[in-house]
Formats: sequence, structure tokens, C-alpha cells
Amino acid sequence: MNKVKVHGWVESIRILKNVKFLVVRNWNGKVQLTIKKNEAPTEVWKAVDKLTRESVIEAEGKQVVEKVARVDAEIKPEKIEILSLAQTPLPLDPTLPIDTGDPSIEIKEPKTLFSTRFKHRSLDLRNPRNQAIFKIQAALVEGMEEWLNKNGFLRVFTPLIIGAPSEGGAEVFKVDYFGREAFLRQDPQLHRQLTIAGGFEKIYDLGTSWRAEKSHTRRHICEFRSCAVEMAFIKDEMDVERVEAEIVKAGIKKAVEKCEREFKILNVEPEIPKTPFPELRFPEIYEILRGYGKKIPYGENYDEESEEILWSYVRENYDTDFFFVNRFPFKSKPFYVMKADDTWARSIDLIYRGLELSSGGQREHRYHVLVEQIKEKKLNPKLLEWFTEPFKYGVPPHGGFAVGVERLTMQLLNLYNIRDATLYPRDPERSIP
Repeated sequence: MNKVKVHGWVESIRILKNVKFLVVRNWNGKVQLTIKKNEAPTEVWKAVDKLTRESVIEAEGKQVVEKVARVDAEIKPEKIEILSLAQTPLPLDPTLPIDTGDPSIEIKEPKTLFSTRFKHRSLDLRNPRNQAIFKIQAALVEGMEEWLNKNGFLRVFTPLIIGAPSEGGAEVFKVDYFGREAFLRQDPQLHRQLTIAGGFEKIYDLGTSWRAEKSHTRRHICEFRSCAVEMAFIKDEMDVERVEAEIVKAGIKKAVEKCEREFKILNVEPEIPKTPFPELRFPEIYEILRGYGKKIPYGENYDEESEEILWSYVRENYDTDFFFVNRFPFKSKPFYVMKADDTWARSIDLIYRGLELSSGGQREHRYHVLVEQIKEKKLNPKLLEWFTEPFKYGVPPHGGFAVGVERLTMQLLNLYNIRDATLYPRDPERSIP
């Protein structure tokens, strides 16, 4: 038998007359410690009586070659050190079935309630299911970043605090910036464009953005992460689509390669998507939706239900869960989007299983057109001079997108609520822990 060390949290304690069993859990799996009265040192035998569930210990001993079922290894400890003793009772039991908030799934009692989980999130995160989610999320980001680095994109860090709302509207968080009003960014969009204006041709930013939306849906949170890409010297928005499809594919491929165990824990069978992704366009979108009984007025944007319908159409006709929607009505899009004509914009959304994963497209790079579009949107050109002024001095055609990290994770893993794909969710009711 090999001598090994193990550390972790005590998941269960079982005491019999002549033998005691501990199951110790860490993020690599579970180990059973078998302590026999006539074999273990006296101090080890007595140490078990002091332990409580979720206490943190370190143990050293000999590994049993043939491990028992339902754990990854078995050890006969010769030493146990109590690193931290957990108080009882626990406010949350991380071994119980998890309430995901999905009303279609019935979970027998006892269970960990959805609201309780996020109140005691650190305990909740000890559940192997939750750790699996974030290991997969990390691999998704790693794969996207790896592809971007290999294809000549430079990682940059754009500011989180801005002096004016990046997309207009009231859905911004205001901050006191040395007595002046400032805002948490809604998107790294405008500063990515300014970086392109600075002569950087292919960039990406992995970071946080905020939207002060009083939304209580399972799809929305107030603080979110994105992989945001910008690229210069594009021909049109189709160049943007090609890059976006490849980085999403690369992220999922990396997760599949690295996280086989985690996908099994979550009972998910991932599928690496084929590229290129199909594209649907306005105004043909209206006809497709009408075929499913959904009527949208010509020239208007669609709703979330329409995204679900279009997914059904794409599944039936293209056999994929990913697709782009292009040429949205310009009146529903921000001022910086390039027009295809007076009605439609070179604006693209990536939809994954009926949920918008990202927005992007080709930007308007001509100064005079940009200013006219600001006026068309009834924004104050003076307040946006910090952004538009560099466009006077030569900016190449460019475009980009921002893939929502939590939304990609949510859809890939069939999670019901985006909060499950967020380490510490921020929504209208929750700002701690």
C-alpha cells in the first residue's frame, strides 16, 4: 500500500464499534478514511470523535489498492490533523439535492432551497455539481482565449468606469468619482473601438460589465462577464460572424477535452458545434415567424419568444443549436452600428438554443455618418465627443462582438437559471455575499 496525503472537507462520519469511516471531499473527488480500532494509532481513533461534518482536515496514511464504491480512493490514516472545525448545525447541507428553481423538476425533501443556496453560497459551492459548472466555465474561456491568441488577437484591458453611458438610456449604475458623476460600463464596446482607432487591429477583452435592469428573469443578472472581440479591416459583418463561430467552437471543444468527469457529474453530453453557423436575416425573419404563428410588425424587433421559435426553425432545417440573426432594424440598435440601408443594420446576434448569446456586427467608422446617427438617436453629440473625436483622423472598417460567459455556460449545461452559472450573482435583490 502506498503512503499518501489527502486534505479536504469531512462530508460524512460513520462510527461503529470497532471501525470508523470518514468521507473527505475536495475538488478532485472523494476519499474514504477507514480507521480500525485495532490498527489505527490511538490519537487518530480519538480525533474522529471531535469532528463535525464540513470540518477541514488533512490526513496521511496508506492507500488501499482496491477502493470502495462511490469514492475515488480509500486510505487507512496514520495521522489526522484538524485544520478547521465546522460549527453545527450547518445553515446549508452541500450534500443535499439542489433546487435549481426549475418548476418542471420535482425534488424530494430534504433539499437545498434556491434562495438559501445563494445566501450561503460558499457552502453551496462545495457541492460537486457546482464545482463542475465552474470548471467547465473556466475551460470554455480558456478555449476561446487560446484560439484568439493563436490567431493574432491581443488581449487588452478596457476601463470599467466611464464618464458617460456607453449605450445611452437609464440602465446604468452611477458611481461617485471624486465628486463627479461616472458610470459602471454597460459594455466594453466603445473603448474597444477607440483601441482600434489607436492602430490595434485585432483585440479582445475578458471582463465585467453591468446593467441596472430591474429584471427578475432566469436569463438576466446585473453583473456579467464577456469575451469581447474587436477586429479592424473587415470586409463586412460576415467576417465577424466567422471569428465568433470559431471561438465559440474552440471554447466548447476545450471544455469537452478537459472536463469529461464534470460533464458526467452534470449528466450532460456536450456536442462540439460545426462551423460555419447558419444565418437568418431580416426582413425574412418575419416570414419565418409568421409560419409558426408569430406576427411581428414589419420594421420592428422581435422578442424572446421569437428567439425560441427561430431555434426550432434552425433545428428543423439546419440541425444545429447555433445560428446568427443579421440585419436588425436600425431603430432598435445603438448609434455606433453601421447601416446596411435606411431600415436595416449590419448588426448580428448569436443565438444558442433559443437564447441570445451575444450582440455584435460591423461598426460605423466614418466620422460624419457616426455623428448623424448620434443625432438620429436623439443623443447629445457633445457628450459623445470623447468617443467620436478620434474618428476624424482615420479609422478602418471594423466590427466585433461580446460573448456572454454565463449565458454560454448556462446553455451548454442546460442550466435553468443563469445564477447557477455565476459564482456570486448580482441581481436587483442580491449584492452580498
